[in-house]
Amino acid sequence: MRHDKLERELYLIELLTENRSYTVSKLCDKVGISRRNLYYYLEFFRDCGFIVYKHGEYYCIDRSSPFFNRIIERVSFTEEEAILIRRLLSKTGNENALTENLKKKLDRFYDFDILTNDELREQAAHNIGILYQAIKFKQQVLLHDYVSLNSRTTKDRLVEPFMLMNNNNEVRCFEPSSRLNKTFKISRMHDVEMLDTEWCYERLHRDLYTDIFMFSGEEQMPVKMILGKVAYNILKEEYPKALKYVTEMSDGRYLLDMYVCSYIGIGRFVLGLFEDIEVIGDEGMCEYLREKIVALRRKVKS
Repeated sequence: MRHDKLERELYLIELLTENRSYTVSKLCDKVGISRRNLYYYLEFFRDCGFIVYKHGEYYCIDRSSPFFNRIIERVSFTEEEAILIRRLLSKTGNENALTENLKKKLDRFYDFDILTNDELREQAAHNIGILYQAIKFKQQVLLHDYVSLNSRTTKDRLVEPFMLMNNNNEVRCFEPSSRLNKTFKISRMHDVEMLDTEWCYERLHRDLYTDIFMFSGEEQMPVKMILGKVAYNILKEEYPKALKYVTEMSDGRYLLDMYVCSYIGIGRFVLGLFEDIEVIGDEGMCEYLREKIVALRRKVKS
């Protein structure tokens, strides 16, 4: 059916948007298409106005593609609208729970310290533009007078930026001097200068992933388990984003196959519903659960 094909196309667009996780083989497996069809779709997306490019071994769709921008313009507030709404809400006082909830939602998506200051807004836009170009052309940059709250220093930082994050409020970079991947806040940069030097450490770049249990890390670990109806429904209610990793089985149970950044979140879910879950992978997850069970036995007095 045409609807099935459209669903597949939309799912592929979702996977490709700022993709840093799925190789060509993984994309084909997840969407259920051949390599030939995948390349056909990539060309089709380009023809439709999407910005399709290759980052290392990953094909990606740039979230600044015109199609996305048109959708955002229709469903999101402009910065000026967001500032006005935030000011009106601030005048209502703090007694109304609904008002406080709306203010928190706006604060989550808009940096009002930047939006309400014209000079800061222009500088942030300039910095983001330079970083975007540096990522696109794989160039090193100099973050001038970067304010670090951890080290309590303000100094220039030579980095290799490779991923804008958190609604363009942060950038993921590799810092040659420390040989570490770090996340830098755009608002703490006085200026950004793109250098003539190309990336030298691309093999050491590590993305920062966040799993559905809100644990973050540079590495992702596979987990696979079979859920009964109770576990499935609780997963659906508490972690709805996990549903795209669930497949219904012929016996009425559900297969959960995904990656996590830490075993803590998924481990807590499994141990709380152990009677309705069968863990089948991977070995790291199984070993983590064995250790937790042994520790629990020591704490439970007979």
